[in-house]
Amino acid sequence: MAGVFDALVAEALHAYDRVIGLDLSEVAIDGSLHKAPCGGEGTGPSPVDRGKTGWKWSIATDRFGIPIGWATDGANRHDSILLPPTLRDVASRGLIEEIETLHLDRGYDNNVVRNHVASVGIDDLVCARKRAPGKAAGKKKSLPLGLRWPVERTNSWLSNFGGLRRNTDRFVAQRLAQLALAITLVITIKLVKWADRWNREPST
Repeated sequence: MAGVFDALVAEALHAYDRVIGLDLSEVAIDGSLHKAPCGGEGTGPSPVDRGKTGWKWSIATDRFGIPIGWATDGANRHDSILLPPTLRDVASRGLIEEIETLHLDRGYDNNVVRNHVASVGIDDLVCARKRAPGKAAGKKKSLPLGLRWPVERTNSWLSNFGGLRRNTDRFVAQRLAQLALAITLVITIKLVKWADRWNREPST
């Protein structure tokens, strides 16, 4: 079953890259937590839902929010732990070498992450820095945030799929299949909108 959905999402990505073109000049990675009330493989206690069972996906997107790699684990898994498998998934599609700049939030701000990003050949990392402890609320120093809104928007799109937001499957392969199907639909919608771009009414 997993192979079918893997092939489906691969075909959608290939079509998007051929017709519109992936923009890997700015890539962002972020995680997203969701409920998994039935438990099972790849789940864990959610740190933001009173310890209830949940799962998490980590996703990499291009400059315009098109998913190019992802990984899943339990809700208790830190985003930085999911970074290596997410980048491996990107690499499996032959895209890692094309990434120019990688954007991460402050949850990834540690030397292990920085060293790993450098080891896979990404030279330009924009990672928001953790705020120094003890800073007064009224004296917050401005910290770089990077171009992360595309991946945050994509996580919002995917969270609209009820089967992902509250997943009742008990096996990782089934969750990955559902995630691949949702990503395929997101990419297909992008392709349809691009094809119909000249038929839209001009905005007033």
